[in-house]
Amino acid sequence: MKKIIALLLLSLLLLTACTQESQNKISRSIQNWTGTDGVLDIYMGGKLVQRFIKIDKLSTAQSTSGKEARDYRFGYGYLDQNFNLKVDDGEKKLYFEISNFSTPYIFYESPL
Repeated sequence: MKKIIALLLLSLLLLTACTQESQNKISRSIQNWTGTDGVLDIYMGGKLVQRFIKIDKLSTAQSTSGKEARDYRFGYGYLDQNFNLKVDDGEKKLYFEISNFSTPYIFYESPL
């Protein structure tokens, strides 16, 4: 029991010594492993036009060389066609991309 407490205290000490960015990376790693079951709503002109549900995570795309982030995020989620926040028959899991540019758009795999 003493070893477990000592290990927990040591872990806590190491975690507090990390920078905020390191703590964020650790948090994201845990979230990537456990999933988040998120919802992404797309609005245009103040109206809900599209919804993706059961999204594990949104990821920032990396350049081919892997050194720079690209100007979009991507993920996988179910296209909630009737906006009821449930996966119904016929609603497929799709790949999608969201732009960081000022022109609002979303790219997604065809649901048909």
